[in-house]
Amino acid sequence: MKKVLFLMFLQMGFLQAQEETPEHAWVYFKDKPDAVYFLQAPHLMLTQKALDRRSKQGINPNEKDVPLCPDYVASIATATGVTVKARSKWMNAVHVLGTPSDIEDLQNLTAVDSIQFANKSRDNTQPSITPQEQKITKINKLKTLESYSYGSSFHQTNMMEVDAFHNVGYDGQGMYIAVIDAGFYGVGTARAFEHVVDDNTENGQVLGGYNYVQQSSNFYTNTGSDHGTQVLSTITANIDNQFVGTAPKASFYLFITEDVANETPLEESLWVQAAEKADSLGVDIINTSLGYSEFDEGKYNYTYADMDGKTTFISRGATIAAQKGMVVVNSIGNSGNDSWKYMTAPADADGIVSVGAVNEDESLASFSSFGPTSDHRIKPETLAQGGEVYVVDENNNIKTSNGTSFSGPIIAGVAACLWQAYPNKKSLEIREMIIKNSDNYLNSTDQGGYGILRVGNLLPQLSNPLEEQHKKDYNILFDQVSNVIQFQFYNTPTEPLHVQLFSITGVVLENKQMIGSNNTININSYTNGVYYLRYSYKGKNGVRVVYKIN
Repeated sequence: MKKVLFLMFLQMGFLQAQEETPEHAWVYFKDKPDAVYFLQAPHLMLTQKALDRRSKQGINPNEKDVPLCPDYVASIATATGVTVKARSKWMNAVHVLGTPSDIEDLQNLTAVDSIQFANKSRDNTQPSITPQEQKITKINKLKTLESYSYGSSFHQTNMMEVDAFHNVGYDGQGMYIAVIDAGFYGVGTARAFEHVVDDNTENGQVLGGYNYVQQSSNFYTNTGSDHGTQVLSTITANIDNQFVGTAPKASFYLFITEDVANETPLEESLWVQAAEKADSLGVDIINTSLGYSEFDEGKYNYTYADMDGKTTFISRGATIAAQKGMVVVNSIGNSGNDSWKYMTAPADADGIVSVGAVNEDESLASFSSFGPTSDHRIKPETLAQGGEVYVVDENNNIKTSNGTSFSGPIIAGVAACLWQAYPNKKSLEIREMIIKNSDNYLNSTDQGGYGILRVGNLLPQLSNPLEEQHKKDYNILFDQVSNVIQFQFYNTPTEPLHVQLFSITGVVLENKQMIGSNNTININSYTNGVYYLRYSYKGKNGVRVVYKIN
């Protein structure tokens, strides 16, 4: 009898201990009582750039943009045994940490609509992973398997054909990109980034950021990871004759939401909070090289069934971000060789661009995660180089690394150049252009999705507003039989017309000054393909695409 009683007391003690273990949860509010006021004054919620971006796409502010009710948040923050860790206006919710009983008591507050525990089954007793296993999980997730090697970023850029956009002036200038990551140590000091920290917005600029993990404005601090620095390098790093990112003149906001030391559901909420901030600042593109499926405590882990774009907090937030008129680019994950081979959240979100990885020879990288989503949507949407890809680290070293962490931002930079070239397109139209110009669009696969992005064919479709400037002075003729380009002046030129001919790879083939009878370029000796003319006369510039087909 004593033995039975002893076992009963042991069981009760275990249940009590389990009950008192802090849990992560989301508390959702019933409404936003100040909604009418804020919707009548949207400039109180969003910057003018954000309002302009939305206006161009026919997206009006709605109740999701309205801030949380301060009184509602205060009622949670002052409740016994509960700490507010993050908040989301899009979800009308706060992320809390507390004992289950204290969290459940919040349901008695009149402002609270519902409570969602991150632990879907609190009876789940899966063991937490050891600190060493936790460290391995983090390293594998961020995938920085470097082998130091100085070299050129040309191939990873040329594979996308975005260098052709750079050659005619579409280099991301004027586009705002938010990078949400683990740390940006070295961005403020490495030479590769000096053009974005020199207070000269003509060359792109880091406009601001925030460290949500430490609740600090110091987003250049050493978090123990320069993962975000390397991610950023694939978009904007610029070292003469050594390295050029895919959107070297874009501007950036840098947000830290990934806790390098821990893997908890709070990181999802911090990501959504950062995405909301990016939206309010007028950001055009969000890049994230993060993903969530396994946590330090197994009770929070997701299953493949959860990868439906509707279940996880972060994926629901990513979908809303896309609905707000931003292009959201997310690495699909590095689990292709693991027992969990599928994408991680928020790569499963609807309306975003999830990116897988290929090697330099354009074969699929084995580590690149698989689709489709559990509700049968094709993932990834596109591919870029992520195997032996060149990056720049916090010490300005050019080296190679591996991971969809880098194929994702390569695509984000391409998206910036595309949107700069097609400024009247909506974000979802830019996404559609990326999908339809991936080279396996009509024959998608589970790991390769729609294939490698190729944007070269999009450049000839561009209208050139500068073209009208030269028509009063000269005309440009191209004879496709003789393959001769002629600049025909209407009047005697008063100064030379400067002309450069580029190959699709960015090599300058001809550099001439046109004046008098010296007014032609013969491309007959060059191979068939696409060439680009850049020309300048009396301070007015223009660009022309030329096809050689015989």
